[in-house]
Amino acid sequence: MSLFEGGVDYCVHIAEKYGGAVRLYGPLGEIVYVSDPRALYHIVVKDQHIFEEPNQFIMSNKLVFGEGLISTIGEQHRRQRKLLNPVFSTSNMRRLLPTLHPISDRLTSILVSKLPADGSHKEIDVLPWLSRCALDGVCQGILGYPSNTLSAAENDSYAEALRKIGPLIGKLMKVRSISAFVMQNCSPYWARKVLDLITVPWLPTQFMADIREMRRIVETMDSASRKAFLERKAAMEAEETPDLIDTAYRDNDSMTSMMDIMLKANAVSSNTERLTDAELLGQMNVMVFAGLDTTTSALARCIYLLAQHSGAQARLRSEIRDATKISEEDGDMSSAELPFDVLMSLPFLDSIVKETLRLYPSLPVMARATSKEITLPLQFPARSRSGGYTSAVAIPEGTVTIISILAANRHQGLWGADANEWRPERWLSSPLTAPSQAQEAKCSLDGEDAVSTSRSAPVMGVKDGVRFPGVYSNMMTFLGGSRSCIGFKFAEMELKQVIATLVLRLHFSLPTEPNTQGHVKEIQWKLQAFHIPVVKPPAGDGVTPQVPLNVRLVKKDDFIWNAVV
Repeated sequence: MSLFEGGVDYCVHIAEKYGGAVRLYGPLGEIVYVSDPRALYHIVVKDQHIFEEPNQFIMSNKLVFGEGLISTIGEQHRRQRKLLNPVFSTSNMRRLLPTLHPISDRLTSILVSKLPADGSHKEIDVLPWLSRCALDGVCQGILGYPSNTLSAAENDSYAEALRKIGPLIGKLMKVRSISAFVMQNCSPYWARKVLDLITVPWLPTQFMADIREMRRIVETMDSASRKAFLERKAAMEAEETPDLIDTAYRDNDSMTSMMDIMLKANAVSSNTERLTDAELLGQMNVMVFAGLDTTTSALARCIYLLAQHSGAQARLRSEIRDATKISEEDGDMSSAELPFDVLMSLPFLDSIVKETLRLYPSLPVMARATSKEITLPLQFPARSRSGGYTSAVAIPEGTVTIISILAANRHQGLWGADANEWRPERWLSSPLTAPSQAQEAKCSLDGEDAVSTSRSAPVMGVKDGVRFPGVYSNMMTFLGGSRSCIGFKFAEMELKQVIATLVLRLHFSLPTEPNTQGHVKEIQWKLQAFHIPVVKPPAGDGVTPQVPLNVRLVKKDDFIWNAVV
């Protein structure tokens, strides 16, 4: 997509120069690029039934993941969301945190084992290890499936499929419209015949090879997740009567995965609200996929930014040390197994995670298509074709609307003149807890003031009562409304646990040593479907994803930070 070719700066510049609703033209015709808070409220909350996810997005997701949340619309989506919202409650996150402790400890121990015994640093590409950690976290926390990729010499077939599917989806974006057409116009029998035809092994092009690989990966994922799902379901049905299931769902702290919690929630639902096995399996596939690449990207960016900002890294390390009550003299800094409430309430850790997710959302944009003509009101006037300014934009039926999460999260009118800077301290004067999704959906029922809120204390991302309709801390990173990211609490918890554990024992800094040609590695983040870190030429090829950093064991001085920095 040409919009990404200019990178983050270009995506933000469009909104800063032309306003919160910009008409762009390309091969697919006119699209509207939106970052205005009131317009986004109408798109994701008030008029979300008009701004639907494109059909090719829904159908291709159904083909890959089954009947999960990102593959359903209308009443089916509402029913799924109703069951799943309580599954991701804070109390359930508290239950799941202990499953992440050994995974973050294992990651840290592996990196420590690679370091010189004399305490000097070593350059390590942390990206594959962060990816393995994220994979183990989502498999164990969501499926209850111990992938153990951090310890294994080679990934099992399921883990390998999960690692490959994200990049392949990006490469095969052009196939989405074709797959949607086939699924809509062919019976399952003929759809499979078409698939058999286009995946025959004698078609030699790389494009066809990618399609064959995608089919293999989808079949591998479906087989493994179906096996894990059926095993869990059978175990639950064998061990518990319906009454016991109801009691377990309310009181049992032994549930160690989202699958356990979801199966029990579904078992006590009414017949009209209960999800089918196909829908439950679809949720599992979607949750694991959504949690892998996005978490890996966010983890890598956080560690990279801490390597850039040594003062922030030291301040965070000091905060974590104080929270774990480990003194520098103890020499026992092996773990940061903080209780859930302590981990989630650490002010500077919370600030670092929020600021990173604000500036660098894992998904920079999302698309919607209008089902009928609509006039979209704007909070801030945008430049019109005539050169003047307008407070509303007419959008014809069938127009693709791009939700610019990037531009919204860097809106200088709401985030300040330094909105494009990474400054976690900005969050320290703001309450730790973000508005609930219910509060956001209500945001004002008076129409034009829908993005306005009234608060007694200043809250980051709110100015003169105006805010974005996001589900997370007034930003659009996890969207808002009924199609917001349902797993954002799990993602935030996993990020904080891994970062806290790593920073307590390890110090990170940017590469400093030149290679044999005299070039020092410089990391560049390319903007594609996700943010992809590469090493810029001539020190790197500018293509291979990697995050090489200097890593060493923590020293006493690494806990000292200057409040002025």
